[in-house]
Amino acid sequence: MMNLKTIIICLVTVGLFSCNEGQKINSKNGYAIVTPAAAGESVATFAGGCFWAMQECMVELKGVHKAISGYSGGTTKNPSYEDVLTKTTGHAESVQVYYDPKTISYEKLAEAFFHSHDASQVDGQGPDLGSDYRSIAFYRSDNEYQILQNVIAGLDGKISEPVATELVPFEVFYPAETHHQDYYKRNSWDPYIRNVSRPKVLKLRKSMPQLIKPEYKD
Repeated sequence: MMNLKTIIICLVTVGLFSCNEGQKINSKNGYAIVTPAAAGESVATFAGGCFWAMQECMVELKGVHKAISGYSGGTTKNPSYEDVLTKTTGHAESVQVYYDPKTISYEKLAEAFFHSHDASQVDGQGPDLGSDYRSIAFYRSDNEYQILQNVIAGLDGKISEPVATELVPFEVFYPAETHHQDYYKRNSWDPYIRNVSRPKVLKLRKSMPQLIKPEYKD
């Protein structure tokens, strides 16, 4: 039996609901296109539960130019959403973030990541359970690894359970299907967005208001 989230995806895919325009993400053959970082731009990759909320959280940060939903952390090449749902690919729903390090540091980006989901939950986020929803921070250098360790150390006493987030060296990111991109913005009617995703976005806005772009402040 399909769960509510899967049913909603099917309806959106066949075009039964109209959508508002989101950020400009190029696509090909039904999938988003991952582009190299522009001059002066840095890239970071995180997994923190359903990528619908995580993508929106990252996009709302000052200095973030673009965030793409996709899959990372596994072994299957070019997986589809349905492949990842089987929990046999090793991948987690992830978001690749393109940002200006002069405006927002990797440290602040990592702090926002930890504030936007429950880093103590093992293999899941809220109602979304399984390894494909696990928490991962992918690092691209020894410096980023150290920053992540420092940020986690700073969470001591602020969360009741040990941090379950995996620190994993980045290898590859596969973009998700086009209908998953900017899903949060395009589908405000969705009960899942209203009841599961939106509280995460509002939590980040409240906990780190100084990092939120003016147009997203309540």
